Amino acid sequence: MIARMTTIGSSMFQFEPMRVKARSAPISAGGVLPIATSDTGGTAVIISTRGRPDIVRALVEQLAEQTTPPEHIFVVGCRAEDVAKLDPNQTNLTIHVGREGSSSQRNDGLALAGSHFSYIVFFDDDFVPSRFWIERMEEAFKSSQNIAGLTGVVLADGTTTAGIGLDEANAMVDASDAAADENWHVHDGINYGGNMGCNMAFRYSSMHDISFDERLPLYAWLEDADFRSQVEKRGRIVRTDALWGVHLGHKQGRGRGVTIGYSQIANAAYLAKKGTVPKTHLLKLATRNVVANTLRSIRPEPFVDRRGRLLGNLLALVDLARGRITPERILEL
Repeated sequence: MIARMTTIGSSMFQFEPMRVKARSAPISAGGVLPIATSDTGGTAVIISTRGRPDIVRALVEQLAEQTTPPEHIFVVGCRAEDVAKLDPNQTNLTIHVGREGSSSQRNDGLALAGSHFSYIVFFDDDFVPSRFWIERMEEAFKSSQNIAGLTGVVLADGTTTAGIGLDEANAMVDASDAAADENWHVHDGINYGGNMGCNMAFRYSSMHDISFDERLPLYAWLEDADFRSQVEKRGRIVRTDALWGVHLGHKQGRGRGVTIGYSQIANAAYLAKKGTVPKTHLLKLATRNVVANTLRSIRPEPFVDRRGRLLGNLLALVDLARGRITPERILEL
């Protein structure tokens, strides 16, 4: 069992202080364990969080109510207040405060999890999963050894609206759980434009030496697509209707409009050059974002900084034309 590492300090409590490097040795009193190559190593859930202490607490509580609870939960924040509502004494929970950025935080979670688990699940901190999610995820992997990664059905996505309230999301998920069918299917050929990033799981043996690209900073636009594409070289990436949940799409903790807008172009250009994500998808996505930001900046939604995003798009296009575009440029904006 992985030890939970917390110490008393500051005004509340101070979390495990070390900076964890991606792919570092597993944390264990007994030393490095063998890579989990079978289906008997259990499941770890990794949650990166920023600025949503109540929401991430709700997710951790929901995971404890799974029909098959995860063997361990790793919550990675970048400030103490991100995780202040979590119980540091909860068993099977590791809380880590360290680097900022979705890619860095997920890599730190992977480093903490090490090689102890057969399956690694990544949930956005504002995702509400079915209570069957972990149980059926494990069943799906065991049903076919050539499945390397999977995702479920998103019943509703609040990122496209003002956001979905937790009570409303719970009601939707509970209704789907009550009507759950024992018969389910997996679907191949899922496109890169879906909602995989908010709820995805991978077989550890298929992704043990792959990390999230830390050149995609902060909100790390498209880091999930880049990661998925690398795992996909080793097996099938599928969507299964056995799993479902709601993405709240809460706006707290998201990047500024100008930085998101810049990343919408810069990250796509970077990944096109890297060659991991299909260029046709990247071009279509970047074009769609520029068009949407342009048209909606006239009468922007109150929950999206369209004009900031458009400014970021334009700055990125100028840098692209000058041949100096990089994802890291958002750190200077």
